Amino acid sequence: MRSDVSAFHGVILQLQRLLGDRRGVGAVEFAILAPILIAIYITCFELTIGLSVSKRVTKATGTVADLVTQQTSVTKLYLASMIDVSKAIFVPYNTSTTNLKLKITGISVDSTGTPKVVWSWDQGGGRPYTVGATVTGVPTELKTANSFLVRSELSVPHELFMLTPVLSSATRSITISRSYFYRQRMGDSIACGDC
Repeated sequence: MRSDVSAFHGVILQLQRLLGDRRGVGAVEFAILAPILIAIYITCFELTIGLSVSKRVTKATGTVADLVTQQTSVTKLYLASMIDVSKAIFVPYNTSTTNLKLKITGISVDSTGTPKVVWSWDQGGGRPYTVGATVTGVPTELKTANSFLVRSELSVPHELFMLTPVLSSATRSITISRSYFYRQRMGDSIACGDC
């Protein structure tokens, strides 16, 4: 019986020493906190890059609409040059012509305040919207009777850099898009002869 008590007493002493030993606490805390801190760092990095791309999409969309509304007439060739304008705004980010999706639409607001498509163009040289179709999403303050608007639409897929090995390919890419309406600057409308 005495050996059982002394063995139990020895186990209790070992447990007390183990509980009182503080030498490995820092390593354990680091092992718990390191993955959380790394995840926060990666998230901040991704958000910063994503916000920067979003700001460039906004700037490029507005710039395209601004440049087109300064003209009295445009051609498909002129509208195609807007792709280069957009790509220049995205430097140093890698955007190829296949990634960038640009649409430009000339919209006439009739005497009743209804906006209708006069011409439209996309980067493939096609006509994305039917002539005469009613345009939705035009802000109320721009629906002035007998006026002309230009809508530019730009969308860019954004790849998440840091989480590439973790996420599936469908989850890694998000599409950032913007749409702007601008009024013509000179004259009553902007014609596009070959659109």
